[in-house]
Amino acid sequence: MSAVVHLTDPRDERVADYTNLTDVALRSKHEPAKGLFIAESSNVIRRAIAAGYRPRSFFMSERWLESMAEVTAQFPDVPVFVGAPDVLEAITGFHLHRGALAAMHRPPLPAVRDLLASARGGLGARRVAVLEDIVDHTNVGAIFRGAAALGVDAVLVSPRCADPFYRRSVRVSMGTVFQVPWTRLESWPAGVEELRAEGFTVAALALSDDSITLDEFVSRGHEKAAFVFGTEGHGLAADTLAAVDAVVRIPMAGGVDSLNVAASAAVVFYATRP
Repeated sequence: MSAVVHLTDPRDERVADYTNLTDVALRSKHEPAKGLFIAESSNVIRRAIAAGYRPRSFFMSERWLESMAEVTAQFPDVPVFVGAPDVLEAITGFHLHRGALAAMHRPPLPAVRDLLASARGGLGARRVAVLEDIVDHTNVGAIFRGAAALGVDAVLVSPRCADPFYRRSVRVSMGTVFQVPWTRLESWPAGVEELRAEGFTVAALALSDDSITLDEFVSRGHEKAAFVFGTEGHGLAADTLAAVDAVVRIPMAGGVDSLNVAASAAVVFYATRP
């Protein structure tokens, strides 16, 4: 049996991993530095464990102990912190209506070249998504969910992109961030050359005078393709558009000129599936 620890003091230092979970700026620095991420909800925790991630601790209200027993029993040396709802809320900053949290060990990120080579069981990646400076964790999580559902081989995120392992990203992705290989680029848009050196045609999703339609890009039959997505408000940086091999647009009707970035990614992933 796991060691159940009953919490009565929100200032208990043993649950520092769970303090101020709603403070995005704080957590974005705190979690990677401490080598952890937070899995929220029993389903996400199960998916993280099934993907090979190891918990540091569990955190839940007492009524969830029984339903989570089969999970916590796998890790008898990992503490299970339990408390009244008001104590837990004082620690995290929000009501724990999804049942349970777990602080998980965050693995080191692989080098881009190693990630691409190891994708598809060692056969190598052929379709890659690149996220440039997308700061909305909901969009990041939704893109990962689409990537998992539509067979994208890997996701690369720019240095300033939101953390895919942030609690909200993981939750929106329904835990699929644990399925899709990903890493963070050290430099961008210099990373375009790194992708090109690995044999990828790099395509930016944007509107420009020289853009081609997604259908036209697909018809050219690129063996390896990396698709770059940016924020809906500001779009992709001018330096990025100058560096890529092609600018691609999704044909629109009804006077609509753009889609949410997660919706755009899903369209591209579906249109380019093998």
